[in-house]
Parts: sequence; C-alpha cells; structure tokens
Amino acid sequence: MALNRLPISLLSTTENVANNNVITWDSTTQKVTVSEVQLGVASLATAVGSSFGYASGGQPSSNAIDRFPFSTNSNSSDAGDLTIGRTSLAGQSSTISGYASGGFPIRNVIDKFSFAAGGNATDVGDLSIAKQSGVGQSGTESGYTSGGFTPTITDSIDKFPFSTDANATDVGDLTQARVSMAGQSSNISGYSSGGPGPVNTVDKFPFSTDANATDVGDLTQARNEPVGQNSYAYGYSSGGNTPTRVNTIDRFPFAADVNATDVADLGVLRGSGSGQSSQQSGYIAGGFNPLLSPFNSNSIEKFPFATNANATDVGDLRRSTSLLAGQQI
Repeated sequence: MALNRLPISLLSTTENVANNNVITWDSTTQKVTVSEVQLGVASLATAVGSSFGYASGGQPSSNAIDRFPFSTNSNSSDAGDLTIGRTSLAGQSSTISGYASGGFPIRNVIDKFSFAAGGNATDVGDLSIAKQSGVGQSGTESGYTSGGFTPTITDSIDKFPFSTDANATDVGDLTQARVSMAGQSSNISGYSSGGPGPVNTVDKFPFSTDANATDVGDLTQARNEPVGQNSYAYGYSSGGNTPTRVNTIDRFPFAADVNATDVADLGVLRGSGSGQSSQQSGYIAGGFNPLLSPFNSNSIEKFPFATNANATDVGDLRRSTSLLAGQQI
C-alpha cells in the first residue's frame, strides 16, 4: 500500500498509528514501509469510529438504539429499536453494522442494525449459549462475546461472522470465568478487563486464530462493571466498582503486555455504562451513578486519547439507563 493511499484519518493520527507499529521509518533506506499489521486497518475501523457512537438496550429493559455525533458535543437522537428489549447485553461493530448480543432476560439473540440506512435491528443469529453480562470485542471479520452468565458464570469466547448472518461458535476461553467486564479491541486482539470479585485481570486473545485468552496485565484497581474504550494504540477501562463506585480511567498499551496506569478521571463516580471510541476520544454513555436517584444516568462523557486529561460531560442520552451496549462507526 502506498503511503499516499492511507486514509486521511490515519495520517492525522500518525503518532498513534506509529506507536501501534503500523508504519515504520527505515533510516538506512530513507523509506517509509508498511508492516504486516497494516492489514489490520479494516479492524481499526471497527475498533474506533469517525462519525457516530451508539448506545443500545439498557435498564429498565429497553429496545432503544441511541446515536450521538463525534464531530460535535450534543445530545443523542433515536436511531431505531432492537428486536427485543433487554439489559446486560454486549456490543460489537463492523464497518457497516452495529451488533447487540445476549442480554437479560438470558438470551442468545444476535441483533444487527445498519449504520448507513438506520432503522430497526434484525435478529441475524444466535450465540452458542444464551447468556447475559458478557462483553463485546470487534475484529476485522468477526464479532466476539466473552464471558457472561448462563445462569452459571462462563469463561467462553463466542465468535460470529460479519460477512454473513450466522450463529456464533465457541472458539476459546478466558483465563477466568467472569461477567461484567470491560471490552477493548486492538487491530489484532480482543481484551477483557476487570470483573466480579472484584478482579484486576486484563485478558487478551487473538483475532487471527481461535485460541484461549492469556493474562497479560493488571488494572490499577480490582473492579467490576468498568466500561471499555480503545484508541489505535491503547485500551482504556473506565469507572466501575471496587466494590465502591470509582471514577478511575486506566490505560494499557496494545504493543506490550504490561499493567495499566491511572491516566485520568471520569467526571462522576459510575460504572455499568456503554463505551464508544472515536479516532480522538473515548466515551462513556449512561451507567450507574450513586449520586442520582434511582441511580441511572443519561450523561455522555468524553475524554481525549492524545493527552491524559479528565472526562467532561458533552451531552445526554434520550433516557437515563445502565447495563447497555456501545457501538461506533
């Protein structure tokens, strides 16, 4: 791939892309070369968005799909409905569609909705087993739903294809049976962080092969119900319970298997929200806030990837909700 054919969005984030080992400068030949990781650009497009974030489902049991823009700080609008109202569901994103899988009451349904056309979701397949409180990851070709409650806690990693409407298959296991984690996606791997106990585990599994996850690091705090975001180079785990509510934003690199560091704070104490990722910022929409009554929040917070700065409140969902799924385009 010639350098002048790289998407403008990637050229505008050269530092992050370089840190993720996509572009290499050879000082001997004075040439820019593109490594094999460049094949993951399509995957990066699913892990981060350039236009909109989505928040689907939630508590009290809802089938609503909200959409908010990344280009401006504003409230969400109605983008359609899921096939059935549910909470504690996992979200995935391809380059053209959003997905919502599982949920409570315990379901195996995989819903899909179009980013371009808008409108309601359709039921396009089933998880390998009905479960709630799993976490979603998105690769180039497939969506993943990791862990969950079946009604026993499971360590299974389900995978379903984006190219066809088909059922998911069980392709691996987490290092621990867990629920209520944060999910992150690099261009080559899926991550699951935190979980009940609480635990501080950060698991990683490959997208290129069907394999079990490995424990690659720790969060700064053991906590459950955090919310996941990711830039091109880093995974983020925001908020959660220790078991008291926290506002911590942890960051861990994709290039090395090391522990997370505390880089910023959310504006309020909360967890159980939905996570979205643009090319420049991480978002958390909805969630439990102990200062509210009856605890569900409608706020949308945003924090920058380029600097370690606290999140700010940039808009509202149409509803106060928690235990919902996030997607982006």
